[in-house]
Amino acid sequence: MKYFFSYFEVVSVIIFSIEYLLRVWSCTTNNKYKHPLWGRIKFIFSPFALVDLFAILPFYLPMIFPFDLRFIRIIRLLRIFRLFKVGRYSEELKIFGRVLKSKKEELIITLFIGFILLILSASLMFFVENPVQPESFPNIPASIWWAITTLTTVSYGDVYPVTTLGKIIAGIISILGIGMFALPAGILSSGFLEEIKKKRTKKKIKVCPYCGKQIDDT
Repeated sequence: MKYFFSYFEVVSVIIFSIEYLLRVWSCTTNNKYKHPLWGRIKFIFSPFALVDLFAILPFYLPMIFPFDLRFIRIIRLLRIFRLFKVGRYSEELKIFGRVLKSKKEELIITLFIGFILLILSASLMFFVENPVQPESFPNIPASIWWAITTLTTVSYGDVYPVTTLGKIIAGIISILGIGMFALPAGILSSGFLEEIKKKRTKKKIKVCPYCGKQIDDT
């Protein structure tokens, strides 16, 4: 079984390498990369081309650097980029990308509100708890750790309020934290529903394969 996976890796890397070279060679057919030299360089540094490169890079680097160094072993983690090559052809992942693109403004606003809430929570807890336990809340940046664990409802318990006012504020912040994580989930859910409706609508519309015009069933 060990040799099977080793041979499988060699064969898959050879296939990926040939595919990568062919992509680099034929990219000039696209007007975006039509220059024979700079067009190929531009294509090499494009996101999809980098994924292709990182997918095969861990196989060849140990041949160039034959030393058994730990940082060389870390490069093996780049093999996970091979999963993105499969995802390129997945319609579901494309839908996910379209959802993120269409809802990016709402997500950015939600992240900004979350950042403001994080700073406000850390500041309030610092002013309330610092006189009682200065070692746990020495300053606002250090209090951000407590705010992060509370807003994400993780709450490791290493830092917690002891005053009555601090506990009330912590309870309110915990409830707000649940709502903050529900907002992005709701935005993404609505985006997925919109994309699914668009996909179903496109399937219902019949198009003539010769002229490209819509066919009216009536």
